[in-house]
Amino acid sequence: MTPFSLEVIRALFGVGERIAPSLMGRIAFELFCRTPNVNRPTEGERRVIERAAGFMTQARLHRLDLGSVTVAAHEFPPKPGRGEFGVVLVVHGWRSRTEFMRSFIEGFCDAGYRVVSLDLPGHGQSSGRRLHLVAALEAVQAAAVRFGPFAAIVGHSFGGAVATSASVGAVRGVAPVETDRLVLIAAPSSMQTVFDNFSAMMNVGPRSRAAMDRIVERIAGRPLADFVGSRLLADVAMPVLVIHARDDKEVSSSHAEDYGLAGGHVQIFWADGLGHRRILSDSGVIAKAVDFVSRPASDTDCTPRAAAG
Repeated sequence: MTPFSLEVIRALFGVGERIAPSLMGRIAFELFCRTPNVNRPTEGERRVIERAAGFMTQARLHRLDLGSVTVAAHEFPPKPGRGEFGVVLVVHGWRSRTEFMRSFIEGFCDAGYRVVSLDLPGHGQSSGRRLHLVAALEAVQAAAVRFGPFAAIVGHSFGGAVATSASVGAVRGVAPVETDRLVLIAAPSSMQTVFDNFSAMMNVGPRSRAAMDRIVERIAGRPLADFVGSRLLADVAMPVLVIHARDDKEVSSSHAEDYGLAGGHVQIFWADGLGHRRILSDSGVIAKAVDFVSRPASDTDCTPRAAAG
């Protein structure tokens, strides 16, 4: 979105707040759900996709039919000779795709895990141009039916919020996904904060925002304010590893701290200096995640670490 386009949209929301807040709430929600055009990647995204072309040939591609969209699930086999210790589900973030999760996929495959990586609706090789939490959970549930149960679900950014909600069955009508552990990388803990940031950027006024929140509650079956990581994970017995960098400019480290409030089963690993995206390719971060999933539940210590920038 160009600066000019953003200013036009902000002005429209300012006018709409006064005369048609319900309509503006619906428009705001649709804008929030609109995914980037996968056929127009940025130069940096194009380079990542091209470098991963050979890597992607190792996967078996599955198409999961969700009715309105088809979701791509990429199944990577464990490294030969290492045995097979279970299935790990990998869920990318917004404006991302399986190729961006390559280092984590390779790390788990090398350790003897079969890895299934989803392209969420509107991303990668999946269809559609619309994504919200419920649609993402439906994709994860479809993957669980086909490939589960999981040894772990690994989620980056929005994918981490998806992993959290999927594991506890946070949305009405979508069954919880069976997994032994969660690994949440640079993940937002509060969906309300995500909506707050979007609303501030777009100049969505309070009445329009209230209409927007009502749409979320109708779709999800519970208020937006309920989607807070520390609350969702408070009564969950499984071990959870939260990996975050204090210098993350896209998702504040306060989200990691909130996850930690859920209890002693949630451990935080600080990967400072790696920001929001470089954290996905750091060998130390990947080793920590693989070790966490592989070790016995009684032995999952996460000593804080400051990574080199």
